[in-house]
Amino acid sequence: MMNPAQYNILLVDDNPNNLAVLPDFLGDMGFGILVARDGESALQKVNYARPDLILLDVMMPGMDGFETCRQLKLQPDTSKIPVIFMTALSESHNKVQGLSLGAVDYITKPFQQEEVLARVKLHLELHHLQRSLIDQNHQLKEEVASRKAAEAAVQNLNQELENRVAERTKELAQALKDLKQTQLQMVQGEKLAALGQLVTGVAHEIKNPINFIVGNVSHASNYTQDLLELLTQYQQAFPEGTPQIEDLAAEMDLEFLRTDLTKVMQSMKSGADRIHEIVQSLCSFSRSHGSEAEAVDIHLGLDSTLMILNSRLKAKPDRDSIQVIKHYSDLPLVTCYPGQLNQVFMNLLANAIDALEEGLQQGQLSQASPQICISTSITSEHQVEIAIADTGPGIDAETQQSIFKPFFTTKPIGKGTGLGLSISHQVITETHQGTLQCRSQPGQGTEFVIQLPSLHPQTTGTLRKASDISSV
Repeated sequence: MMNPAQYNILLVDDNPNNLAVLPDFLGDMGFGILVARDGESALQKVNYARPDLILLDVMMPGMDGFETCRQLKLQPDTSKIPVIFMTALSESHNKVQGLSLGAVDYITKPFQQEEVLARVKLHLELHHLQRSLIDQNHQLKEEVASRKAAEAAVQNLNQELENRVAERTKELAQALKDLKQTQLQMVQGEKLAALGQLVTGVAHEIKNPINFIVGNVSHASNYTQDLLELLTQYQQAFPEGTPQIEDLAAEMDLEFLRTDLTKVMQSMKSGADRIHEIVQSLCSFSRSHGSEAEAVDIHLGLDSTLMILNSRLKAKPDRDSIQVIKHYSDLPLVTCYPGQLNQVFMNLLANAIDALEEGLQQGQLSQASPQICISTSITSEHQVEIAIADTGPGIDAETQQSIFKPFFTTKPIGKGTGLGLSISHQVITETHQGTLQCRSQPGQGTEFVIQLPSLHPQTTGTLRKASDISSV
């Protein structure tokens, strides 16, 4: 139910009778009443006493009702006030003109008070509803805008959180990578240190007694020759010996002993020299002077590594010996960390032997003599290149993409840690600023190619034959 006391009505009319009747009637109904006698005063009054509805006479002196309505509708502050025309003009075109100017209704004079009251209440309620809808629409727009702002804020927050998560994930990934790198360095350092200590200890324990044997076997050989010569002189001086001497000579087969003793001494000397070479190779393999790089002969490192792996290259009941083919070029001394570089040679050569043995066991290779080829050369970019190739089953393209990753291995559990190639790659690419590449196709063997950029500019290493083939 509407409350008339909440509304003000402006009555614009130049007829004193209307001004006397309507204000009293509407005022008795509880409405607030404002009065104007012409259009000009009505326009002035609405600026300081804003009505909720205007009852506007059409026929007035000066500015008529149509012009007054037009002026009201031109002003933004008064354009929304509902206007009801009151006039004796009953022609349709007059009503159309009034309605086209923005009026909401038309009351024809003479009018009934109850009709006026009904129309006034109707249009006030309609105006109230319209304003309520406008307010609600405005409030709804504000809520929509607020929600959009909240959604934008949530999206910005989500984006910020995603950025933080991505950044944190990146930091964690880098930390994990650094941790793995540190672990690899520690493993590498421990392996090299342990291997160096083992090899150095073994070499030290063998070195002194073998030097004693090598030093004395020559004297023993000379002494043996002297004794045999003395025996010969005795036989020439006393061709007819005593029966006891004749029996003893026959028992020990003196002539065979004379011939075989020389061979035994030569064999002992050869064995002692071989052991001495092995000790020298062990010392050469394990040599490392901490963080200081050295100018070394790459070929000595390769040969010492082959010497250590000699037992794995020999023939076995299920396969022939592995033939090692060397194609050594004339190389200058290379500035490097020899202990770490020898470890790389050890990893690559041991993997080549594993590949050959596995291929033979699985029937992927024929029983023909398996081979490992080692080549060295100088590239057009003045880098030292070492290539180690085998005639094994080869590596497929998918596996090649992962072979240098830490802990990746194709070997059975217990036979491989997945660190050998990863450490080798790190030693070559990071420590020596070189490259390590794998070239392989299934069924056509595998080749690992090392390129080292750090050449020693002045000295040249021990020269090797262009093609040196050794079968072990």
